[in-house]
Amino acid sequence: MTSSLKIVQTTNEQQIAEFFQASVGEWRSERRYYTLPQGETKEVESLITIRFLEQGCEELHNLAQLHDLSKLEILTCGAQVSWESTDVLKPGKESQGCTLFGALGNILYRDRGFATTKPVTAQYYFSNFQTLSLRTEYNSSVFEEEIKLIGSKYRTRQSIISRAGEQLMIGQYLEKRV
Repeated sequence: MTSSLKIVQTTNEQQIAEFFQASVGEWRSERRYYTLPQGETKEVESLITIRFLEQGCEELHNLAQLHDLSKLEILTCGAQVSWESTDVLKPGKESQGCTLFGALGNILYRDRGFATTKPVTAQYYFSNFQTLSLRTEYNSSVFEEEIKLIGSKYRTRQSIISRAGEQLMIGQYLEKRV
């Protein structure tokens, strides 16, 4: 006899699954980073591809292993986010990559952070169905992010990076569905 274990989703997990599904596709991202307190500016354009990950898929299984989660702690859903970016002010400076997100309760497990290649976790909540808020802490830094769906064709994001209670950087993004 074989047994299949599936964890019942919480309200947050249902919302994150719906949010990820609404975000699936390709997005053109225009963003600006402000370094504080100097006010230096960096502008970046990216093509972002988001793919929904179903519970039990290989990517979420591998992500759970990275975080040493037991078999009873199955990630209920997730997203794979790939990007290709170009620095607008310094042509030729490009980056590309991919990151995985997996949800369990009110925690998002990630295979890497904004400023590290090591696995990290973020607490998340929804102020409304369209707005996902994340808080990630590692290396004495706090990363707060808000992602808001605006209809089906636009998203806005704002990221604030702080250390020792002092804000170091603000990132603002406008993303248009391609």
